[in-house]
Amino acid sequence: MNFKDYFTTTQGTGVLATAAASGEVATAIYSRPHCTEGDSLTFVMRERRTYANLQANGHASYLFIEQGSGYQGIRLSLEKIDESDDAQLIEAMTRRHLSPGEDRAKGPKHLVRFRVTKVLPLIGDGQDRG
Repeated sequence: MNFKDYFTTTQGTGVLATAAASGEVATAIYSRPHCTEGDSLTFVMRERRTYANLQANGHASYLFIEQGSGYQGIRLSLEKIDESDDAQLIEAMTRRHLSPGEDRAKGPKHLVRFRVTKVLPLIGDGQDRG
């Protein structure tokens, strides 16, 4: 799947699910990921529960529901590759623009990059039962 084309042309709502070391699951609304090298996806994250969970457990799931009628979209299994605190790169990848003061007040941001380990349709297991 060409993630760059898909996420550039498809509008919708994304949900990122992570789990703490204890197994407690957290979900959060996340914008479309940035598509970088190969099949890797990058998210800009603040230091909240999702980011904290990824420090203990580098596995996540991203569900993307396409805008429109019906239930179209994808589910992605993700594995954390690395993260960066490069301020210039974070600024370039930030889509929501706040004033510098508002941005600082919300806390530090990080770029977290993932490898896609599995792609499934939004509904079903991806197996043709025909």
